[in-house]
Order: sequence, then structure tokens, then C-alpha cells
Amino acid sequence: IQKLCDRVASSTLLDDRRDAVRALKSLSKKYRLEVGIQAMEHLIHVLQTDRSDSEIIGYALDTLYNVISNDLEEEEQEENLPKQVDDLGSQFTEIFIKQQENVTLLLTLVEEFDFHVRWPGVKLLTSLLKQQGPQVQQIILVSPMGVSRLMDLLADSREVIRNDGVLLLQQLTKSNAAIQKIVAFENAFERLLDIITEEGNSDGGIVVEDCLLLLQNLLKNNNSNQNFFKEGSYIQRMKPWFEVGDDNCGWSAQKVTNLHLMLQLVRVLVSPTNPPGATSSCQKAMFHCGLLQQLCTILMATGTINTVSEVIRGCQMNQDYFASVNAPSNPPRPAIVVLLMSMVNERQPFVLRCAVLYCFQCFLYKNQKGQGEIVSTLLPSTIDGNSVSAGQLLCGGLFSTDSLSNWCAAVALAHALQENATLKEQLLRVQLATSIGNPPVSLLQQCTNILSQGSKVQTRVGLLMLLCTWLSNCSIAVTHFLHNPANIPFLTGQIAENLGEEEQLVQGLCALLLGISIYYNDNSLENYRKEKLKQLIEKRIGRENFIEKLGFISKHELYSRAAQKPQPSFSSPDHMMFDHEFTKLVKELEGVISKAIYKSSEEDKKEEEVKKTLEQHDNIVTHYKKVIREQDQELEELKQRINTLTSQNEQLQATVTQQVSQIQQHKDQYNLLKVQLGKDTQHHNSHGDTFQMNGIHTEEVGKLKEELEEWKNKHELLQGQLREKDSVIEKLKSAQLEMGTTEQSSQTSKSGGLEHNNELQKELEMLRSQIQLQSAEISKLQMENQKLQVMVPVKKLQLFLCSWCNLVCDFSCCQNEVKALSEEKESLKQHLDSSSSTVAILQDEKNKLQQEVAESKKEQDDLLVLLADQDQKLSALKIKLKDLGVPVEDEDDIESGDQGDEDEDGDEEEQD
Repeated sequence: IQKLCDRVASSTLLDDRRDAVRALKSLSKKYRLEVGIQAMEHLIHVLQTDRSDSEIIGYALDTLYNVISNDLEEEEQEENLPKQVDDLGSQFTEIFIKQQENVTLLLTLVEEFDFHVRWPGVKLLTSLLKQQGPQVQQIILVSPMGVSRLMDLLADSREVIRNDGVLLLQQLTKSNAAIQKIVAFENAFERLLDIITEEGNSDGGIVVEDCLLLLQNLLKNNNSNQNFFKEGSYIQRMKPWFEVGDDNCGWSAQKVTNLHLMLQLVRVLVSPTNPPGATSSCQKAMFHCGLLQQLCTILMATGTINTVSEVIRGCQMNQDYFASVNAPSNPPRPAIVVLLMSMVNERQPFVLRCAVLYCFQCFLYKNQKGQGEIVSTLLPSTIDGNSVSAGQLLCGGLFSTDSLSNWCAAVALAHALQENATLKEQLLRVQLATSIGNPPVSLLQQCTNILSQGSKVQTRVGLLMLLCTWLSNCSIAVTHFLHNPANIPFLTGQIAENLGEEEQLVQGLCALLLGISIYYNDNSLENYRKEKLKQLIEKRIGRENFIEKLGFISKHELYSRAAQKPQPSFSSPDHMMFDHEFTKLVKELEGVISKAIYKSSEEDKKEEEVKKTLEQHDNIVTHYKKVIREQDQELEELKQRINTLTSQNEQLQATVTQQVSQIQQHKDQYNLLKVQLGKDTQHHNSHGDTFQMNGIHTEEVGKLKEELEEWKNKHELLQGQLREKDSVIEKLKSAQLEMGTTEQSSQTSKSGGLEHNNELQKELEMLRSQIQLQSAEISKLQMENQKLQVMVPVKKLQLFLCSWCNLVCDFSCCQNEVKALSEEKESLKQHLDSSSSTVAILQDEKNKLQQEVAESKKEQDDLLVLLADQDQKLSALKIKLKDLGVPVEDEDDIESGDQGDEDEDGDEEEQD
């Protein structure tokens, strides 16, 4: 070894140094001490200087691992060797880590990807952590990125390195919260759960077990990591672990181990030692993701009772679900009943019975609803003779011949009464039938009867714990207990005797029960008033002796063990004496009972007065609490009502806003139509006649048609007259008399045509005046319509602001008005459409009439021209007649008169 060390230190060729290190490696297992003492310094120097050659680095790391590690072959171990081996490995580790640079160098080598360097480095670092864990942890913690470098091992594709990396992290995270947090926040949960899934969950091999152990290290007693695990939704990924199927007969030992560790991991998250808030949030998460339901399906098959117990402990939602779970039996029975059957059955394993008791305790913990359901199965009105209930099983176990069943049933029943004065009073109503022909006795009386019969110590301890829990803080139960004249003499006799160590525990519990009977005594029984009971203790026992016997309880070793944690953990049935919750009761009552024994009667009176005052105060407080509770309920109802009204208000406001916008749109459309109609005066006037269109316009059209027919007739008549005048002119040429007659008739016809023309003009003027009146009326209607449209939203807003309670009614009124306006607008729109079409028809007819009137005027002008020509011809003819000597004076006078009339008519026509 010395020569090899010299070669390593002095050889210049790398091959020589490599061969020397390889030879040291082969000797390191058998000559561990010698190689460690002589070669460690040289090996560390090789790690520092020859990093470029992975082979020599691997040999050096393997040699150091063989020297430091205590994992020797079994055939090399002797009986007296393990202790020396442990000391040797620890000493070499201390030498190696004395220089912190060595550990930092090792962390750097672990980063190398080369298998021959990385794997030996991981094993060596793991061995160092096993030997000197806290010191190596501290060096890695202060090393830059030390923990992060090691986390990369979990991502290595080579399973050997990955698996050894898990073992390394196990040692690294032991009892070091700081490193646990760093590892957790380096995404360790995600990587480990992925590995477990890849390996097949509970069906996986030793790798799954190592991952579960590492998860336990990270989560146990680390609230920060537990919260991170819950917030990261990793609880949901635990559910597939327990989907194991129905057949559990062929499970391998590894699968059983894996499932056991998985259940332990669940318990770590919901442990009673965790902060209540963290435990509660994890319990709720397990319920919502279906993990509790999955555990309950395998409750009877895989011994998950303790895990389910802590998942439901103190969580009302989970407790309610557990109460509804039925066991896979025929016929189906509640799981609680089936579990209690196992608890009171003396043939079942002791571990199973303890687990069932713990499950029942966790079910009743802070669960007044569950407590009431259990006690109700004992009451006479609810007993069902066709099925076995939880209460009947507890009573059967309470009075069986098996002392362990007695103790378990008594503790379970005590938990059903824990901190529940109402149920303590109701349990006094329970009556038991002892034998045929004898009257039934109360449950309280039967418990005291069994006590006085001198049964086993375990049975008496269980019954005394039940009685102490039952009577504490319940004066009515104390009165019932004192009403039996045999109870107080029995207790004083038990306390006064000098018995062995086994009976001292019973004496202490008897002293506690007697002290409770004094402290919670309401002095309703004259013979058992507080003062008389104290005098009885003073005469038969002695105060000092009583206090001493009372102190036997808390001084007992089993009491201290039970006070540590809620789960019953006993090595054997004989050690099952105290319950965790009962130890809390003893701590609470031991001091107050000691004080109560030494108080005088005056102090008792003062205390009673204070108690009465406190009771009155409590009653007042209770009354006000009730009032406040009722007010809270009313307030909650009002809040709900306000929320409902607020939502309705928001809906109504949205509806009002929508309708206001619709009204505005209607206004805009109405104004647009108005502008479009205003371009044509005739259309605008016809818009004003909307409401009278179907009546007045129809009649006017008929009249215009009749007038048109009359004008046509008159036109034809004028044409006939013209033809007659033409014939008259011809006749005048032949005969003077006939011509005069024709002239007179033509003048008469001319005057008649002018009169008809004047009548037509008058009728047109009347039509124009009627159209103007109708236009004024439609303008007035438009103004009123606009006022109504403006008033509707304003009125809605005013009503909405004035009265909150009448909001719905007011809005319905506004809605009806808007609906009516909308309907009115639709009818107006329809009338406008129909009026537009009617106006168009009337306009066409009017245009036709105007054309016809123009044509008639033109024809009249032509007639006037013809008449003027005829007058000239007549004048010429008269002159000729005068020249011929024909007398025409009368006719001239007539003609002159007629001519004057013609001139006047012609002037009027020109004015028109």
C-alpha cells in the first residue's frame, strides 16, 4: 500500500498513476484501515489534479467509497465488528470533510455526465451523509447551487444514477427543514410523482419505496412543504395509488410495503400534530378530489383504517361522508357498525381493534351531529329490533366478559359524550333489561353495579373514565349518580383502602369521580350536599390522603404515554388504560377539585353565588346570542333579498336603458321620416291628414271624380254649343233673323261657361284651405307625440329614484307605456305608409285634373277667339244691313248692352 501511494504521488505518467489507484481500489475492501490512513490524502490530490481523465477519477472515488462506507459483505462481518466498523467510517468521513473544499469538489464531480465519474461520486456523497449527516448538510447548504446540482440527478436518463440520486436526497433531507424547502421548490414533488407513475404506482419495485420515503422526508413536520404540496394540486395525483382492485390475495411483499408507505404519506398531510388550518385544508382537498372515497372503498381490505381516521378527524364534511359509507356486506351495513363489530370481537387482532377505536374517536371528534346519531341509537324511541346499531354494539361490548371490549366500548361511548351536555342528559334515559322478570335499570346504574362487583382492573378503569366524562359539567347526571345510596360508600371505601400498585390507578380514578361529584354538585339532594361530602372525606379518608390518591393518575407511566398523541398506541392489551382525551380532562379537573376540597362552607356559598351569577350572566349571554343569531339570520335573509333586488334592479336598469335607446332610435327614425316627407309639400300635408285619411280623403276623391264627370259633361255641352254656333253663323249668312237668334244663344252659352269656371276655382280654394287645416292638426299631433316620447324616460328615471320598493311596479307601468307608444308608433307608421300610397294616388288624379282643367282653359280661349271673330263678322253684317236700309236699332241696343256685359266679364277673367 505504501509503494502504491508513492507511485500515485511521484509518477509522472498518467498510466502509472491510474494503475496504482486501481490497485489501491482492489485492496481497499480488505485492508480498509490501512488504505484509508495512507492513501486518502493522495486520492484527494488525484481528484483535484487529474480531472481530465475520467477513469482514474472513477477509481479514486470508488476507493474512497470503500474506505468510508460501512456497507460490507455479510460474510466479512463478525459479531463484534459492526460497532468498530461504524466508528471507522465516521472517523474517515470526519477526516474527509475537515476540508470543506473536498465536499465542494465532490459536488463538482457529481455534475459530470460520464457514468464512471458521476455514479461513484453519488455513492460516495451518500456515504458521507450517512456517516456525518448534519455536518455534510451544512457544507452543501452553504455551497453555491449545491442542492440544485444534486436535484439534476432525478432527471438522469440512466436509472442506476437516478435511483441512487433518490437515495442521496433521502440522506440529504433528513431532519433539515431548510434543505427540504429548497428540494421541494426545485420541483422535487413533480419529478418524484412522475417516477412513481412510471414505475407502476403500488405495483412498482424498490424505487417506488425510495421515492415515497423521500416524499415523507420532505413533508413530515414541514408546514411550508405541505402547503406547497396541496397548492400544487399534488394531492389529486395520489388517488390512483389506491386503485388496487378487488383481489388482494396475491400481493407481493413489495406492494404491501409500497401501499403502507403511501398510506403513511396521506397521514403525514392530515396528522393531528400539524396546524389545524393546514390539516383542514388537506382534508377538504382529499374529499373534493375523491381520495377519501377511494380510501373508503378499500377500507376493509387493506387496513387503511388509521389513514381514513385522520382524514376525517375534525372535518365535518368528511365525517358526514364517512357516516354514509356502507360496508360491502350482505345486507349492506354502515361501515361504522361493521368496524364496531370488529372492535368488540375478542377474536380480532389487537392492532385492528385499536385502529377501529381510533377511527371511531376521529369520527366523533368535534362532531356533535355524529355524537347525536350514536346516542340516538341507544334511546328507547329509536331502537330498531331488526338491525344491529352502533349503540347496541357499544352496550354489548361494555358488559361483555372480555375486559378489552369493556375498555374500548367505554372509551368509545365517552367520546360520544365529549363536550356535549345535552347528550349527557339524554343518555340518562337509556334503560337496560338485565334479566327476565326484573325491572330494567338505567345505563348509569348498570355501570356502577359492574364497578362494585370487582371486575378486572382494565374494565373498572374504562367504566370510571366513562363515568367521569359523563358526570363532568353535568349537574343532572351528578344528581342521578348520588341518588343511588350505594355509590358514595363504594367510592370512599375504594379510596380509603391501602391496596397494591395495580389498584392505585383505580383509587385515583375513584377519587376523581368523587371530586367531580362534589365540584359539579348543585346541592339538590340534602344528604349529599357539597359540605356533607367534604365532611365525609375528612372523616373517612383525610384531605391529604384524598389529594395524594388523586395524584396517582397523572403520575402513572401509562398516563404520560397516552397524553402524547391522540392515536392509541399500546404494545399489548394490558397497557391499554388511558385515553388521550381523558388525559386532557384530568389536567383540567385535578387542580379545581383539589381547591374545592379545601374550601370552607362560606367559600362554597360565595362560589355558589358566583356560579349563580355566572349562570345568570351565561343565560343572559345565551339569550343575547340567540337574539344575535336570529338577527344574523334575518340580516342574512335581508342580504339575500337585497342581492336579489339588486340583481333585479340591474336587470331593470338594463331594460330601461335598452328601451330608452329604442325610443331614441324611434325618435331618430320618426324625425328622418318627417324630413323625408317635408321635401314634398303635398306629402307633408297628407302626413298631417293621417288620422282623417280613411274618411275625409275618400269622400273628397269621390267628389273630385263627380266634379270631373260634371266638367266632362260641361265640356261636351260647350263643344255641342260651338257646333250649334257654327251652324248659326252659316244660317246668318242666309237669314238675318236666324243669325240674331244664334248670336243671342251663343252669348248665353259663353256666360254659362264662365260661371262654371268660377265655381271650379272656388272649390279648389276650399280644398286648399282644408289641407292647410289638416296640416296644422298634424303639426299639433307631432308636438304631442314628441312630448310623450320625452316624458316617458324622464318619468321612469324619476319613479326609479323616488321609490326603491315600488321599482318593479313603476317599471311595469313604464314598460306598458313604452309598449303602447311602440304600438302607436307602429300604427302611425302603418298609417303613414297607407297615407303615402293614398297621397300618391290622389296626386296622380290631381295632376290629371289639372291637365284636364288646363286643356279646358285652352279650349275656352279658343272659343273666345272664335266668339271674337263671330262678333266682327256680325258687326260687318250689321253695317251692310244698315247700308241696305234694314232697321236694326233694337238689336243694336241689345247688342250694346250685351257688349258691355262681355267687357266686364273679360276684365274679370284677366284679373283671375
